Amino acid sequence: MVEAARAPGTASADRPAGSAETLLAVENVTAGYLGDIDVLRNVSLSVRAGRISGLIGLNGAGKSTLMKTICGFLRPKSGRVAWRGADISGKPAHTMIDDGLWYIPQESSLFPYMTVAENLRLALEGRHRQFGSVLEQRYADTLERFPVLKEKLSAQAGDLSGGQQKSLEFAKAYMVQPKVCLIDEPSIGLAPRVAAEVFQWIGAFARSGMGILLVDHNVRRVVSMSDHVYVLSLGEITADGTPADFAGDLHDQVREWLGINF
Repeated sequence: MVEAARAPGTASADRPAGSAETLLAVENVTAGYLGDIDVLRNVSLSVRAGRISGLIGLNGAGKSTLMKTICGFLRPKSGRVAWRGADISGKPAHTMIDDGLWYIPQESSLFPYMTVAENLRLALEGRHRQFGSVLEQRYADTLERFPVLKEKLSAQAGDLSGGQQKSLEFAKAYMVQPKVCLIDEPSIGLAPRVAAEVFQWIGAFARSGMGILLVDHNVRRVVSMSDHVYVLSLGEITADGTPADFAGDLHDQVREWLGINF
């Protein structure tokens, strides 16, 4: 069960040290949208239970493409995506929930003309064999964890504010309670107060045992929250390490790793 979010801070310090099961592994993946143009080249990274793997890089580096490759929207040309050691490369995206993998995209995944309540329940519809015994309790618990939605249950999702829509995205993830959650640019376009709440949710998800792959433009926040950080530049992992490896002048280090000068 996901615990209540704590105040913003260094989330990795709240999680026990030591090894944790590797749930998701990207192994030497090369992928792209056109025949001879590779957006990703020989990319490898992993996500462990209860840990945050941060992914940073410039716009166009391939971060969202990597997310889509993991989720099955794009099949690797070479390499593989492994779930607990089993190859799931190109597996249909809508079946990933059955393995315990969930994706919160940068763009809204909500159905704007459906109500908040309908959007919350939709992810588990048709999966009563798997979730039927806990669905109602989980629904009630989700509304307690995300009280801003309790007064909006009959409102259409498209009529919510940007912050409320982001709350609904994370509430859907809480309903599912996946083993791994991929989170793409969760704070973009949000007011600072709402963005701080978003990072609290992410920290709470990890403390509950969920593995997280986090992409966000707030590089310092990603580094401070993560247990392991990967730098993606022009489709390749050019550096990786723990937050301690990223100590010092972060901006200078990242500029060097990304091969840019400004």
